[in-house]
Amino acid sequence: MNIKPYIHHVQYYETDKMGVVHHSNFVRWMEEARVYMMAEAGFGYGRLEKEGIISPVIGVKCDYKIMTQFEDDILIETDIKEYNGIKLVIEYVMKNSVTKKIVAKGQSSHCFLNSSGRPVNLKKVCPELDKAFNLLMEK
Repeated sequence: MNIKPYIHHVQYYETDKMGVVHHSNFVRWMEEARVYMMAEAGFGYGRLEKEGIISPVIGVKCDYKIMTQFEDDILIETDIKEYNGIKLVIEYVMKNSVTKKIVAKGQSSHCFLNSSGRPVNLKKVCPELDKAFNLLMEK
């Protein structure tokens, strides 16, 4: 399954006094790209929650490469690095859409919980989403 990069248009409020994007916004953009990836794979977060499953972030990191500014368009490519039905690790490569230079690289780790907060295995409780994640890994 091939998912097109998510495109984020940098907003003025995302910049700081120096006119560059504040570092905290990159983590938000990763979430936007993750939500987009899942929707494009046919199993969005809304559907996941209707199934009684939540997917909290258990770890996140971001390495900043070059500055990003107001009105830049940032292409965010997502790739599943690890998935076993219980844990999901997604890598993100963020590039300036004009220069194609990498502005940041990131990673987020997630688990899957039922509505009681207990860990679940998607292979058992949501095989359709398990299949979607496996197809994304094959790209």
